[in-house]
Amino acid sequence: MNEVLAVHDLRRAFEQGGQRIDVLRGIDLAIAPGELVAITGPSGSGKTTLMEILGCLLQPSGGEYAFKGRPVQAIPPDGLARLRGEEIGFVFQAFNLLPRLTAIENVELPLSYRRVPARERRVRAAQALERVGLAARARHLPAELSGGERQRVAIARALVGRPSLILADEPTGNLDSRTGDEILALLRALHDEGNTVVLVTHDPRIAERVERTIAIRDGCVEHDSGRTHGSPVHAGRDTTRD
Repeated sequence: MNEVLAVHDLRRAFEQGGQRIDVLRGIDLAIAPGELVAITGPSGSGKTTLMEILGCLLQPSGGEYAFKGRPVQAIPPDGLARLRGEEIGFVFQAFNLLPRLTAIENVELPLSYRRVPARERRVRAAQALERVGLAARARHLPAELSGGERQRVAIARALVGRPSLILADEPTGNLDSRTGDEILALLRALHDEGNTVVLVTHDPRIAERVERTIAIRDGCVEHDSGRTHGSPVHAGRDTTRD
């Protein structure tokens, strides 16, 4: 089992107005180390809910999820927080940078939560900013940066912890076409270096430029262009209440 993540019969339901709404209806997929994958689908398809589960931000209602072979539903909340901090780098559409911190301070933040020594934090943050082409903007506040530069800072922040998985939610959604192409090129370059990158997007330009696309519709996998990468790995008996 060398998958970074694998889900089997993954389901998620919400209660709304006394009614049960099934958002995910039995998702099967596995992602291997070093893959570049786009999860696509229209608004309301369930792709954002799937991303939140893959990022260990939301628990499924049923089914199985294993991260590097470990059943996620069996991990206690503090363990999930550690897994997110150490294994997953997040890139969000809205950047999610703290406005009063400089670029390098924003990049350092995940390492401070892990109590990495201050000197090492600063060195690693500077290296991450250099990797995304922003070494000269390290001391600038987010308000002093363009949208593309802010997204580069967000990518540097995702990289600084040396995660097993980079999970990007609509990374080009708030950017113009040219800047979005630059961000996509950067993510592709990170993939070429061996990083596992999953992009959640409705942008057809992204789907056309990745090696594997997983299309979600009505809470199900409509198409997976990389099914030959391997079948999902069962993560153990699910104990979550459906």
